[in-house]
Amino acid sequence: MALRIHEIYECLQGETSQAGRPMLLVRLAECDLRCVWCDTPEAFAEGTPRELPDLMREIAGYGRKLILVTGGEPLLQEETPELVSQLLEGGHEVMLETGGHLDIGPIDVRARRIVDLKCPGSGMERFNHWPNLELLTPGDEVKFVLADRADYDWAVACLGRIPGDVEVLFSPVHSTLDPQDLAGWILEDRLQVRLQLQLHKLIFGDDVQGV
Repeated sequence: MALRIHEIYECLQGETSQAGRPMLLVRLAECDLRCVWCDTPEAFAEGTPRELPDLMREIAGYGRKLILVTGGEPLLQEETPELVSQLLEGGHEVMLETGGHLDIGPIDVRARRIVDLKCPGSGMERFNHWPNLELLTPGDEVKFVLADRADYDWAVACLGRIPGDVEVLFSPVHSTLDPQDLAGWILEDRLQVRLQLQLHKLIFGDDVQGV
């Protein structure tokens, strides 16, 4: 059983409700979406096949409890649910981030599943798999990456479809939407959401990889 891996590295969690925590990032290769603002296009195709036992040994060698499985689009690879389950059985705390257009049902509910709903500004809105919202459980998260006010208004209109015990993240596209503007809108509308900035970009810069 093999997965195509783009990269593995230690870092601080830069996004989600766990921002700032040390972790191990496991980035799978392949993605079938083409978001306008994508900052990791090299993961569309570049990847090395890794057998699951070998991959698990490498992950264990880092000694990190928190693991983020991301992409690319991790749900494109049929072995991903088994990877997540084995990590959980090994005592890891697992987060999985998906683009929101594929079924999250096969992923163990003990993992923190982060569903990135695509706003109109991404150019990928039509691919959202809305039944995923019915599968969310406490501990899961929904992320909206916002390019402008139109994206914000669209995301606000979606809030009623998200279970109330699921964390909602509003993230401005870096260097496109001013975080001050987004903060103002959230406060003005009295939203119960979390403003999320890409911490790794604020610390290391826009174009630095592997952080």
